[in-house]
Amino acid sequence: MSPPNRKSPYYGLAIYSAILSQIVGGPLIGLFIGKACDNYFSTSPLFLVIGLLLGLGAGFYGTFHYVRELAGDE
Repeated sequence: MSPPNRKSPYYGLAIYSAILSQIVGGPLIGLFIGKACDNYFSTSPLFLVIGLLLGLGAGFYGTFHYVRELAGDE
């Protein structure tokens, strides 16, 4: 597989969409899972908040590692 063409106008868009999907997707998945757990266990905001925090952490963790990979850091 050849490396991506960094001069392509779509390369920046691909990076932007990957970062955005990690930052937005993680908390959304955490919210949905937390809401489902709250409905199942009848603990209204507890798992929603825990899911949101875990999703935020996972999103920023993934973004941090993705940007480090792009920058070439180990």
